Amino acid sequence: MPEVIKIEGGHLLEGEVNISGAKNATVALIPAAVLANGPVTIVGIPQIADVDSLSEILRILNVDVQEIDVDHLVIDPTNMKNVTLDQDIVTKLRASYYFMGALLGKYGYVKIQMPGGCYLGPRPIDLHLKGFEALGATVSYDKGCYTIEAKKLIGNKIFLDIASVGATINIMMAAVYAEGRTTIENAAKEPEIIDVATLLNKMGAKIRGAGTNVITIDGAKSLSGCFHEIIPDRIEAGTFIIIAAAMAKKMVINNIIPQHLDALLSKLQEMGVKMKVDVDKVTIEKSDHIVGVDITTKPYPGFATDLQQPITALLTQADGESRIDETIYIERFKHCLELQRMGAEIELLNGSAIVKGPTPLDGTKVYATDLRCGAAMIVAGLMAEGITEIHNIYHIDRGYSEIDDKLRALGANIWRETVEND
Repeated sequence: MPEVIKIEGGHLLEGEVNISGAKNATVALIPAAVLANGPVTIVGIPQIADVDSLSEILRILNVDVQEIDVDHLVIDPTNMKNVTLDQDIVTKLRASYYFMGALLGKYGYVKIQMPGGCYLGPRPIDLHLKGFEALGATVSYDKGCYTIEAKKLIGNKIFLDIASVGATINIMMAAVYAEGRTTIENAAKEPEIIDVATLLNKMGAKIRGAGTNVITIDGAKSLSGCFHEIIPDRIEAGTFIIIAAAMAKKMVINNIIPQHLDALLSKLQEMGVKMKVDVDKVTIEKSDHIVGVDITTKPYPGFATDLQQPITALLTQADGESRIDETIYIERFKHCLELQRMGAEIELLNGSAIVKGPTPLDGTKVYATDLRCGAAMIVAGLMAEGITEIHNIYHIDRGYSEIDDKLRALGANIWRETVEND
């Protein structure tokens, strides 16, 4: 039977919360580990459903996966077999596409079913495929499966039409063993890309420029196992910072890299949120009055599209009118319909939303239509009067490590129940 999360709103939060390892780095680091020819130890693994799914895919490939501790994974690809990935688990998460680059890079051949994930409008993988073709691979598609193969991968200059995180990482993984030099131009600059490049370089890859818009990869002969600690999750950190701005008496968010959150922190300051930023933490105190702001989502270092949904919930309580322009995933507004059910006054335009505040929110039955919509529902539920019942919470569990436990420790009244039907 499906589970729901229930939240009794109106409780002020107090205390400290520790941010887990980055989900968007983890889901790429796990497939990247198969490029090694020995065991790779990754520390700081978040407790999320996507990790279980990726571990299952590794086992299908005959890779030995061991959980040494709750956040400790040892991945040993010594006896790996390059089998067809056409199992249901592959279609359940979008990050399974990283096995395209990893297996193509290692074996020159991969056959894999079309990956899944949250629906946020068109998210084509043609940039990934064009990158593989530029390295000398041929791509064919038949009965829902991609076959990508190359007799030999040869370094090339690749220009990405859009600075895509997934394509940047996937091409990087495919190129680590390619002959000669690969240059990715208009590469995405997200911190998670730096983290994956750091892991690959520890293995013996020769990657330079990660975090800038030009990345060069000189092909390596072999890659060995290594030890790696994941960066903190800037989206989880941002979500808890937004929760603190909404409902904290006084709250400390630990294990963060503030520069990864510059765009969010400056918007919250503009709104009038009381905060103190330190080297690896931020302290937020209750603000008597917050004002509306305009937000435009942009690729990193701009305002993260993944924080657009949670901050929309907060903006319902801000004085005046706020405008949100979504430039990354223009259909990313399903959370607004759920917020409207709770009493929010939001006008939806094409790729934009106008939020009028402050409006009281009332607890009701809502749906997490995707991962970050789920986060927005949690923010809204904490602020609302009465009880909010969130359905489809498997989306939330895909990306937030033990979020209800962390909130309970801060004083939230949040629990799970099983229901007859969802």
